[in-house]
This record gives sequence, structure tokens and C-alpha cells, in this order.
Amino acid sequence: QVQLVESGGGSVQAGGSLRLSCVASGGYTYSRYCMGWFRPAPAQEREGIATDYSEGGSTYYADSVKGRFTISQDNAKNTLTLQMNSLKSEDTAMYYCAAAGPIGRPTYCPDAAGWYNYWGQGTQVTVSS
Repeated sequence: QVQLVESGGGSVQAGGSLRLSCVASGGYTYSRYCMGWFRPAPAQEREGIATDYSEGGSTYYADSVKGRFTISQDNAKNTLTLQMNSLKSEDTAMYYCAAAGPIGRPTYCPDAAGWYNYWGQGTQVTVSS
């Protein structure tokens, strides 16, 4: 059973930065999984904003965060990271880490929440203008 625990959320002014982390555990080998960061969106339960394969090379970014957010991974530490720069008030949300797998490497890891079968509890990000 994969367990995901997020951290790093908080309050920041617009234009600032935050770094979110997600640590995977539970007899889990950080290999051959799609990993992603999600947040609630108006027309769907959760919007995939950044995803990547555990071995890298299948990165996806939502248009709303492209150029501002960076997803990265430290496989030795079973950790997924989201560096968020140039934050805007509309980035205020609960951010969730998710995993799907084990699977073979896709062209890109999907942004559809229903595709992911493991979820963390979330970490709150609040951006004030």
C-alpha cells in the first residue's frame, strides 16, 4: 500500500515562492509510477497541474502553471517536489500529491485525477495579493 504525505504549504504574498514535498512510503519502490500534483478546479474535482514519471521524461504542466512551477523527483529519498514561483492569488488551494502504477513509461503522465489510485491528504497553499 502506497502512502503519500505532503508538506511545505503555507501562506505567501503574491509573487512569492513555496516548495511542496511529497514523501512516498509503505513498502513502496519509487519506480515505474506516474506521480503528480493536483488541486481543486471549478469544472472538476481535481485538476492535474504537474505530472511526471518516477524515472522522469514524461512531464506535463497545466497551462495555468507552465513557466512558474517545476516538478522534480529524488528517487533515492522517495520524494516528489513542486517548486512554485511567481505565485498568484488564484493559486490558492489545497495541493494533493498522487501516484499511479506500477506502469510502463507513457508519453506523458496523465492529468486526469481518476487515473491515479494513491493520494495524500493535501497541503494548503494560500497566496495573498
